[in-house]
Amino acid sequence: MRDRLTSHYWSGDTLRSRSVSPIVLTGRVDIAAPPARLMADWQREVGLRQGLEPGDVESLPLARARMRWPDYSHFVQAVADWMGTLGLIEVLTTSDVALMACRGARYHHDGAQYGGAAFCNLFLCEDRGQDLHFPATGHRIPLKRGTVVIFDTGQPHGVIVRDSSGFAVADFPPEQDCTQVFLTWELPIEHAAVSQALQIDFDTEASSPLQLDEEQVWLNGARVSVNPDTGRWCSSLETSGKPTMSDSTST
Repeated sequence: MRDRLTSHYWSGDTLRSRSVSPIVLTGRVDIAAPPARLMADWQREVGLRQGLEPGDVESLPLARARMRWPDYSHFVQAVADWMGTLGLIEVLTTSDVALMACRGARYHHDGAQYGGAAFCNLFLCEDRGQDLHFPATGHRIPLKRGTVVIFDTGQPHGVIVRDSSGFAVADFPPEQDCTQVFLTWELPIEHAAVSQALQIDFDTEASSPLQLDEEQVWLNGARVSVNPDTGRWCSSLETSGKPTMSDSTST
């Protein structure tokens, strides 16, 4: 029997259940490098103001960035055009967007906070020898400027050094520019085009959500978390307490 992943998520005031998709949609769009002044501002933000540590994922001020980013709308349009080729027309314009930064990312899932969404990420930096890795599905995506990815928030993922087998702090030394900056959109999982593209089944465990009061991911009927170094599923009682995208951001 194949492992059964279930996301219990809020749909309005009701907890629903759904399948967790193994599908990862990826491509590359033709975008220019962000303005040098803007990239310098991002470096100051993550270095001086935030002190971004290896493995952490933090938000950057998007409103301020847009004031220094005259071509911002071109970046959004490039992603919208790519999504249109997948049948995801006009989904982006109604989805919440945020600007994020990381120096690598420990493995995590975001289904404990964003179970009602899929993420669409557009990476803005040059190739720094890092991959977006989905250990449960085997997808490993080289990150470079213009890489765009859509995936289920319930799937474990991390940003690791290319050719490595897992996340390690030592792979992101302070003297090396390891920062990734990306735009991320929350695509509503109940949108017909999104659920069809990711082949989501809804109300897969109709009786279970009645016992719950928060979003969570289950594996074969039991709540699970993710080992932050290996990306393997583990019991929710084995969580390490290390910050993940779900712990440290509002996207």
